[in-house]
Amino acid sequence: MNAICYNPDIKNSIEVLNKLCILLDEYSIEYEVLQINNLKSYYDFVFVIGGDGTILRVSRFYAKYKTPIFGINLGHLGFLSQAGVNNIEKAINFISNKDYKIESRLMLETKGYTALNDFVIKSIDSSRASCFSLEVDGFFVSNYCSDGIIISTPTGSTAYGMSAGGPVLTPDLTALVIVPICPHTFSARPLVVSADSKIVISCDKKYSVCADGQELFLNEGSLSIKKSDYYASLVLLNDNDFYSVLRNKLHWGYSPVVY
Repeated sequence: MNAICYNPDIKNSIEVLNKLCILLDEYSIEYEVLQINNLKSYYDFVFVIGGDGTILRVSRFYAKYKTPIFGINLGHLGFLSQAGVNNIEKAINFISNKDYKIESRLMLETKGYTALNDFVIKSIDSSRASCFSLEVDGFFVSNYCSDGIIISTPTGSTAYGMSAGGPVLTPDLTALVIVPICPHTFSARPLVVSADSKIVISCDKKYSVCADGQELFLNEGSLSIKKSDYYASLVLLNDNDFYSVLRNKLHWGYSPVVY
């Protein structure tokens, strides 16, 4: 059995849901419809209607069940999605013919929270920088006077980490990226470490931790972040590749338009 997960708070989600249901009926593909706030397990395949935030949430939920996730974008960028409103029928044709692959995407965990993109650590006092201490595998790395630190997976390297000056990693790499946010020094640069590394962040005051820009909690003292035991399973159509996504959605390497 398959499932369709949709976010009713996103504009046009019901319209796209109805269109997808009609197509799946035409292809004799069985399904159940779930809202984002009422997810259930034990499906063979899950279609997700929404933006990247919706796909991230659904991917985290189904990671422990190893359920493949296929995203249909209704958001702004849709970096994790494989189809848009205008090419749903083409995508369903690919899927019905098994013309796709499933990529296992590394995730992070800390204190019972998981993240497919990143954990973002920031001071709860947004008006000033804080001092964060970084250790990797028991070795002291540096103190950062900064607005915060991003710990990112390869999947999340094209998200907040990239905006903060971090490198883009291909999703097949088993590595993590540590990116200081607005550090008050020229010498603080992003750091790429093994995915098996144990990362410890400390701060002398209370700070916030955000998972994938969605789940927020407060912490004080040290915070240990490591690779999760679970992997997200993302469905990719065979006519798509990581570099075409960079070009088409991030306009990678395009010259700026001169008016």
